[in-house]
Order: sequence, then structure tokens, then C-alpha cells
Amino acid sequence: MHPPPILIAEDARLAALAEYDLVDAAPAPAFTRIVNLATRLCDVPTAFVSLVQRDRQVFHAKVGLDLCETSREVAFCSYTIEQRDTVIILDATLDPRFNQNPLVTGPPYIRFYAGIPLYAPSDHAVGTLCLVDTRPRHTFSDADRAILRNLADLVLDLMELRRLEVAEQASRARFVQIASTSPDGIVCADAAGHITFWNDAAEGLFGHSAAEAIGQSIDLVVPERMRRGHDGGLHRIAAGGEPRLLGKTVELPARHRDGTEFPIELSLSRWEDQGQPAFGARIRDIRERRANEERLFRLAHLDPLTELPNRAVLRERLNEIVAAARAVSVLMFDLDGFKEINDSHGHAAGDAALKEMAARLLACVRSIDTVSRLGGDEFVVIMPDVGDPLCAATLAESIISAVAKPFDQEGQTLRLSTSVGIALAPTHGENADNLLSCADLALYQAKSEGRHCYRVFTPLLREQAQRTHILRDELGRAFENGEFVLFYQPQVRMRDGALTGAEALIRWQHPERGLLAPAAFLDVLDRSRYAAAVGDWVLRTACRQALAWRAAGAPRFQIGVNLCGAQVQRGDLAETVQAVLSESGLPADGLELEITENIVLRHDTQLVVALRSLREAGVGIAFDDYGTGYASLSLLKRYPLTRLKIDRSFISGKLASHQDTTIVRAILQLGHGFKLAVIAEGIETEAEYAALRAKGCQEGQGYLFGRPMPPDIFASTFGLDAKDEPPIALLA
Repeated sequence: MHPPPILIAEDARLAALAEYDLVDAAPAPAFTRIVNLATRLCDVPTAFVSLVQRDRQVFHAKVGLDLCETSREVAFCSYTIEQRDTVIILDATLDPRFNQNPLVTGPPYIRFYAGIPLYAPSDHAVGTLCLVDTRPRHTFSDADRAILRNLADLVLDLMELRRLEVAEQASRARFVQIASTSPDGIVCADAAGHITFWNDAAEGLFGHSAAEAIGQSIDLVVPERMRRGHDGGLHRIAAGGEPRLLGKTVELPARHRDGTEFPIELSLSRWEDQGQPAFGARIRDIRERRANEERLFRLAHLDPLTELPNRAVLRERLNEIVAAARAVSVLMFDLDGFKEINDSHGHAAGDAALKEMAARLLACVRSIDTVSRLGGDEFVVIMPDVGDPLCAATLAESIISAVAKPFDQEGQTLRLSTSVGIALAPTHGENADNLLSCADLALYQAKSEGRHCYRVFTPLLREQAQRTHILRDELGRAFENGEFVLFYQPQVRMRDGALTGAEALIRWQHPERGLLAPAAFLDVLDRSRYAAAVGDWVLRTACRQALAWRAAGAPRFQIGVNLCGAQVQRGDLAETVQAVLSESGLPADGLELEITENIVLRHDTQLVVALRSLREAGVGIAFDDYGTGYASLSLLKRYPLTRLKIDRSFISGKLASHQDTTIVRAILQLGHGFKLAVIAEGIETEAEYAALRAKGCQEGQGYLFGRPMPPDIFASTFGLDAKDEPPIALLA
């Protein structure tokens, strides 16, 4: 009986693998460099070259992996060598082929896998180049696949070099057999430098056929300017001289039949043939490999758009400077207005802006400074041997000025500005991560204090950041554990003090610190991932409470609810509010949504559309804190407002000021002109109440009428816990 075809094919594959003699050999440093490069380029912790034998896989070169080998039965690579292209497994736990594999359920806990088969010249897959991560991925892009293919080509180059080295140690017949099928040019010469062997690959490299080359001088492939040196070298070795190149791989220029020169990689060997010295050379055209290596180097070290050093290079240089105990200034900044350029003019304009800014930054710094793009519109400058904050501030001002200059993009004048954060070593940190973190905190402060400025890191910023981090974690638990409560502050009709409604105000019943006012947590909550969910909870709770108080004797009761930016940004504000009204049973006119200038400026287009829809349904829209910011009067035309709220800063203890009185009078006139109701916040005294009522203010809110209070106290204060009595008027 003949063995089945599968066994014959496997025997041939194993024979091809044996030609490399790599299974039990220590990996050459070049293999290790390639797998290290793979981890950096593809952002994975683990990469390896696997050689697949009959019953096991052997990890020839590896990084991030403790195993030396596994059985072939469980090897992902056993599947990969049966394919012609890259195998991608984004999450092995979701793949029925691998989710029960012991390498997935146990160490090394593989979740993501990408492997490409390594094919010998005989077209047998002898191993793989693989990437592994303990975290799943959502995608592995075409660019990632191309990087993996290029790295695999480099591995195959090294393997072929090894195969020929092994072959040269075998018999002459065996060498000729293997050399004739090699994709590399194989050229042999005698002691006189005459060519004795010329394979098909050499013909493809140099353009000369074997018939034309054999018998010719080896100078046939050597550029004319190098011929005497090469010929002399062969004769010197033949005469027993020092073999400088034997056993080494070097890169040299070579000459094609048409006279053009191109780079080759050459490995020279020597042996005795019938008592006479003979020479063999393995020759490879390395033009494509050099291009790949250059591209991979640039991917690993440079930002592809601006060609500035990337984050990895920045961290390496910064750590080197700090380790040498040298002073250094770190300036971090991003571009204010970049998103608007991307959104309004397209990504091509955004890319052009980034290139222009990179050029301007390079013009601002010294030759020894490093300008790096971290990603997006974020940049960093490091200034070695500069520990003086005044020097760093001088550069920051130059950068701010340079960025602010307008630039032309396809006939349009575009403008950007920047904010800068500064950190200094050794004062602020002892490694790259610490310094970058400090500069980032300083940048955040600069942006929060008006932008187009710089700030230097102080320890207080770190304390605030730690507070924010702790508070963000606590807020998540607070939401999950139901620790938020609503208080209600009454709103009254000014002419008779009758209750008209209330503003719902959030409080946090902290298990350790007691009841916390919004000032203690609201800024962090608004920037957290819980903001929209908490905002929806406030809306639902307030609407249900308003309906209950309407039923308890206040049929026209209106509840005011503050919107947060996250609710608007989500894009379903109108639908959410309508659903809450329907769920609670509260009529639309029982709800007033309060918006602030910050929300308007950040979400203008989205907000206008949603509020118009809600206003048409009957929901009230109030502009909160009116008069305190930069809100344009045109907003009163664009937005479907029903009421303006005069900020407490113009009322509490200051109404006697001529300026405040003028502002209040102006807001009341605006309300009258635009047919909007006006309510004043922060009324604390009878005098303030009387003055506002005399000026025609319709409604008021403040401590004079009641502090924010829990719903049970609010109900008992205003008689809303008894259905048969009307609500109490505070100032009848």
C-alpha cells in the first residue's frame, strides 16, 4: 500500500523545514530584532516565530512569551500553516474553533491572534510569524496586515540565508540541487575568479544567462570602479590570505547587464574542489527590502503625517535626558479650533493644518530640541538643559504667537490658536511619564482658564487631578447605589408670592461625608461617563414629583430641570424628554428645561433642533444665568425660549449697585420685548423682592422664599401633602 497523499505532503513539508536546521538552534539576533519590532509596530505584548514540526511547534524567536514549545494539537499556528494568507482571530473566546483551546482558557490566555505562514522556496509552509495579545481587538486593519507581511518577508530572508549556509556544509551535489531552486542568486568561482556556477536567480538579478556568465570573470557583476579590489581579494584568499568576508554577510553595489547599479546582500564562502580553492556567493537584490526597512523604521519612529518623532521616540529621548541628570523643559500643547477646521473644511484641510503647524514649531525651537506629535492635534516640545521656567515660558509665548498666525488653505484663510502646559525636570518629575503627565495637567489648566495662554505645573494640579480621579470612581458607585437625591427650591409669582413651581437641584448623600452640594462634585460628574445617565434620572424623578404635587393641589405646578451637555451630545434629547413625559404622565407644560451658555456654545446646532421640537410640544425653555457670560443677543432670536433667569450675582446684596440695577432693567426689557417671562434668582431680602417687583419682574427664586429642600419638607411647607387644600402662598 502507498502512504496517503496527506502524509506524503507532510513528509515533504518536514523535509523543507529540516533544510533550515533551525528547530534546535539558538535564534540569531536578527530574528529577535524582528519580533521586537513587530510588538512595537502592531501594539501587542507578544510576537514570535514558530516552527511547526510533526507533533509540536517550537518558538524559535519570541518576545513576551514564557513558553518554548507546545504540542501541535493545540497550536494556533498548526491551523495557520494550512492557509495562504494571514489568519486573524480578533477574540479567541468568541471563535468556536479556539474558545476551548487550553492556550485560551489557560496561560498564556490568548484573546487576539494574527499569524502569517512562512513558505519555503519549495512552497511548503514551515512556520509562522505571529502576534498575540491577552486583550481582544475590534479590528486588524489592512495597514496592520501589510506590516505583518513585510515583517514576514524579513524573516524569510533570514531563513533563506540560513538554508544556504546549511547547504554549503553539505556535499557539492546537494549544494547544486538546493542552489538551483533558491530565490537568491548563487554564483561560484574558481581560484582565478572565473565563474563556474550560475543559477536561474542570478540570471534574473544580473541579466546574463548561465551560458553567457560561466567562464567569465567575476568582474562581470562588479561595478567598474570596484573591479580591481574584488579581483585582488579573491586571489589573496586563494593564496591563503586572511579571509575578511568569509562567513559574513555584507551589502555592496552590483552591476546589471544594462550598466545600472543596485544594492545587493552578499555572503561569501570558500571550499576545496579537487585540491583547489573554490568560492561561492549567495547574492540577493535588497532594493525592496531596504525600502521596506525604511518604511518600517519610519512607522516605528515617525508620525506618518508630519514626519515628526512619535510618542515612543519622545519617551525614549526624554528618559535618556532625565537618566543623565540633565535639566529639561517639557511643553505640551494642542490646537484650539482644530476640530472646527476638520468639521467645516474636511480632513484634508485638517491634515494640511497639522503639517503647517509642525513646520512652524520646528522654526521656533533650537536644533537640539525635539518636536513630537503625540497624535490628533497634540504636540510636545522637549528642551534639553533648560530648567528655567522663564526660558520655557519664552518659548511657549513664541509658539502661541506662531500658531496664531493665519494660513491659507486652497484660497481660504484659516486660523488656529494653542494653549501650552509646561513641566520641568528634575523639579516636577523623574521620568518621561511623570513629566508628560505634569505637562498635560498644566495644559488642562491653561485651557480651562481661557485658552491661548500657558501655565506651569504646580503640585496643586496633581492634587486636584487625584481628587478628580477618586471622585469619578465614587460617583460611579453613587449612581449604582442610588446615593443621589433631589432637593427642590420654590419659585413664586412676585405680585402675590403664590407658588408657581420649583427648580430641581441634585444633592449627593455620601455614605461618609454626608450630604454634598453640587459644588463639591458637579464639575467632575459633568465630565464623567455617568453624566447623561444621572441627567436622565434627575429628569424622570423631577417629572414624577411634579405630577404628584399637581395632584396634591397645585394643578399648574411647573418643575425646572437643568440639562447637562452629555444629554445633548448623545443626540436624542427630544426623544428622551418626550419618553419621560409619557412615562411619568406629566403634561409638557409642567416641565421647564434650563440651559446654560456653556451648553449652547458647545452644542448649538444639535440643541436648537431638539429644543424647537420640545417647545412645539409645550415644554418650557429657560436660559439660566443670563447676563453672566458672552451669550449673543442673537441667541434670543434663534432659540425657542420661554423664560430668562436673572443670575443671583446681580441680585444678592448688590441690587443697590447702579450697574447691577441697569443690567437687571435691561434683561427685564429684553424679556418684555421678546415676550419672554423673567425670573430672578438669589432673592434674599424684602428690599430686593420689593425692588424687583417694582421693576416688573414676574417671578422670583431665593432664600427669602425657601432654601432647596427635600421633597417631604417641600410638600409640608407648601401644603402639598394634603389634596383638599390649595398650596400655601409664602408672601400673600
